[in-house]
Amino acid sequence: MGELIGALPWIFGGFVLILALAVLKKPVKWLGKVAARTGVGLAVLLLLSKVGGFIGVTLGVNLFNALVMGVLGAPGFGLLLMLNWVLH
Repeated sequence: MGELIGALPWIFGGFVLILALAVLKKPVKWLGKVAARTGVGLAVLLLLSKVGGFIGVTLGVNLFNALVMGVLGAPGFGLLLMLNWVLH
C-alpha cells in the first residue's frame, strides 16, 4: 500500500501533463508553424543580404523582419520593402 501512495503523485502528474498537452495541442502546433516559417524568413533575409546589393534591395537580418516575413509571407516582404523605402 505504501508503494501506491508513493506513486500517486507521479500518476496524478502524468494525468495533468496529458490533459495539458491535449488542451494546448493547437497553440503548440501553431507556435511550431510560426517558428518554422520564421526560420524560413530568416533564411530568405540572409540570402537577400548576400544578393540584395546587386539588385538594390537591402533589408536588415533580424528577428522582427524574419517574424513579419514568416507570418505574412510574400506580402510581409513587400511591406518590409515599402517600410524600408519610406523610412530611408
